[in-house]
Amino acid sequence: MVEWFSDNRAGFAAVIVVLLMAMFIWSIVLGRKQAVLTAKDEVFGDPQRTRGGWYWALSGVATLMLIWFYFSWGIGRAYFPTAANEMCQVAKLEEVVSPIKAALPIGSRYYKSTLLVARNSDQLDTVESELPTDAFTIPEQAKLKALISKVRSLIVNSSDPKNLSREATKKLDQLVLQLNALSMELRGGLEGFSPTAKALAQPKWGTTHVEIPILPITARGMLFDGVATKAREAATLFRKIRNHPPANVTIISDVKARIAKFKKVNASGKFDKKTDADRVAYVKAVERIFRRLDDGTIFPANSLDGVNGAIAGLDAARDHARGSLGTIEAIFFPGIGVVKSRTQCTEQGSARWLPKPMDVIARFLKLANPDIEGGGGYKGVPLLWWKWLPVADLVDFVTPDWIADLWPGDYVRHGIDGTISPNFKDRLLNFARGDLYLGSIPALDGHLWDSVFRVLIAMGLGIFLGVPLGLFMGVSRFFKSFFDPLIELYRPVPPLAWAPLILTIFGITDDGKVFLLFMVAFAIMVISARTGASGTQLSKIRASHSLGASDRQIMWNVILPNALPEILTGVRIAIGVCWGTLVAAEILAGTTGVGFIENIARTVSDYELIWVTILIMGMLGLLFDLIMRWVIDKTIPWRGKG
Repeated sequence: MVEWFSDNRAGFAAVIVVLLMAMFIWSIVLGRKQAVLTAKDEVFGDPQRTRGGWYWALSGVATLMLIWFYFSWGIGRAYFPTAANEMCQVAKLEEVVSPIKAALPIGSRYYKSTLLVARNSDQLDTVESELPTDAFTIPEQAKLKALISKVRSLIVNSSDPKNLSREATKKLDQLVLQLNALSMELRGGLEGFSPTAKALAQPKWGTTHVEIPILPITARGMLFDGVATKAREAATLFRKIRNHPPANVTIISDVKARIAKFKKVNASGKFDKKTDADRVAYVKAVERIFRRLDDGTIFPANSLDGVNGAIAGLDAARDHARGSLGTIEAIFFPGIGVVKSRTQCTEQGSARWLPKPMDVIARFLKLANPDIEGGGGYKGVPLLWWKWLPVADLVDFVTPDWIADLWPGDYVRHGIDGTISPNFKDRLLNFARGDLYLGSIPALDGHLWDSVFRVLIAMGLGIFLGVPLGLFMGVSRFFKSFFDPLIELYRPVPPLAWAPLILTIFGITDDGKVFLLFMVAFAIMVISARTGASGTQLSKIRASHSLGASDRQIMWNVILPNALPEILTGVRIAIGVCWGTLVAAEILAGTTGVGFIENIARTVSDYELIWVTILIMGMLGLLFDLIMRWVIDKTIPWRGKG
């Protein structure tokens, strides 16, 4: 089922996009009608105005999903499934001719030769102005300035069209002819091109770890693939073209000889350490510039005009051959497009880091598959399933070992014959450690359950201990004065600041993560309960006293109901903060959990899995919040209606 869905994800996306568009339009129309019908009965500021707007929720969800489909290229893949493969073939051509374009204004605004002349001339000026006069004698300084002048003359000779070698001129003309031939081939049409059986047998776009099938699967793709192969010869020819004017041959030999003499003097060892370092560094700086000018990559300004025009013609022919693909790419594939790198084609722009919704669903289905041997789950653990849990493990989790230490007597010692007979104290310790078989019960298991379990345990402890303390702090001078500094001391500290310390003390077990979450929940629940208790109207408390109510009755029947809105709001906030803190704790140290999955996915740049974990966390957070909304509506239905 999962494989079938994965192979047909583009078709599912096409249907879902249509449904989302229909839902968006229908919800907007319905929302406008409802607004007109209730306009006369509602006043601004009435909390009841916010209820029942489910159609606006549908429009919001539809809008968000359509934006996701669009910027992740989900719509483009759904309705133009072969477009990415054709864009890949175009990218092959761009990759091949990129070295040629890099040397021309069509690719980088300036000729590469112009940039080289400007950079090397500036560096020669800098080197000449920074000549260390205290490290060289006056005759040596004159020789160095003459040397720099010689090096500068290499730029002048290479930039003069009269000095362009015949060999370079011949190869440049040959390159122009090859590029023009490629342009003519691109304009020749698509007749006679058909994909191979091997190309058609490739997995569909996005169904494997290879993003886009690299072999052409359409006639247009075959055309660009063939032109890219031939363009490789032109790019190879261009990389071999060098401009070595005959006038530079003598200068190069002379410069090498002069540099060698300075190196020989520097190596004589008759200079102090600082002078020697300054001399060596300066000569090396001059030599470095000389070697860049010696490779023949500077051409006269107008010598590459023919190549530049041929590349412009090739780009025009490319746009002509793309046909409707250019329009489709501009509308349905926002961003840079497809880039060919080494042996694969990859999506760029927003589609690079924003996986398609159907890809995320396919990855989630694979992750949720409980068949570990069949490739389900993650790292040998299911996402959410069940297992037989030994009761002894539960006893071990809730029972501390020191209970056995409280029992009178000593632990057993081995006898003189090496035998050991456990006593009751030993059996009690084994019980606390979970070393006894007490049967097994079915229990939830998996990464998702581990994360939820940690949050629930921590929230339970936080509510159980934090709410009573907060209530007493709201009514007692002693409790408020004694505990308030302690709570406020650690409450402002970010949970992640505690995480390394707590995880170092407790290790990577659940104890540390639960304790960290408990610290977060406890502070929030104390503050919420204290605020609710201290906000009780004094008239209600005095009325209760006048009616003869005891302190216990006032706490239970007056203060606690008055504090419930603050307490339940604190629970909603604490769940969200605990969930975010848990993921961080699992990222820092964990072997299971949603945060653990995201951390591993981050290290290998698995964007789909990262988005799966983000959506799981978001959906769980929404589920917890919906549950709390229901609890609030049932527990304090009077809120907002006073």
